[in-house]
Amino acid sequence: MLRPFEDSDAEDLFSLLSDAQVLRYWDEPAWTDRGRAKEFVAKCRRMSDEGTGARLAVDRADDGAFLGWCSLTRWDPDYRSAGMGFCFTEASWGHGYATEVVRAVLDWAYTTLDLNRVQAETDTRNLACARVLEKAGFVREGHLRQDCIVNGEVSDSWVYGLIASDREGG
Repeated sequence: MLRPFEDSDAEDLFSLLSDAQVLRYWDEPAWTDRGRAKEFVAKCRRMSDEGTGARLAVDRADDGAFLGWCSLTRWDPDYRSAGMGFCFTEASWGHGYATEVVRAVLDWAYTTLDLNRVQAETDTRNLACARVLEKAGFVREGHLRQDCIVNGEVSDSWVYGLIASDREGG
């Protein structure tokens, strides 16, 4: 289930984004300050209010457990494009949740928002993320060499894109 973030999500967010294993391929260290969760929720609201993006909480349908989030950011109505990102709890890995959520958000992006292109990036070592993107129809379009530093180590990224006309039935 996808839904807007609420203030009551702060503890689950902190738990997710303070997990070094979850963030091992991110260019940002694991959180140590619980106040960042409140800032995160406030930023989600601002993106929605300004019409520049949406970051949605993901809950498991059968028991309501918090699984993570998925976002569309950098909406550009002139170019009909946006960037996609997602982050899931380690306990939810390997169950197909990320693929299901990414596909649902893409359906919304292309049908309701009338986007033409969605782009995503991932660390080249994050093969699970790459598989999720590829299962959702994304095409690897580029390789950015040494574009960020992850946990003090220089890292490469893959750039993925998905064009509306390339989608099944698109």
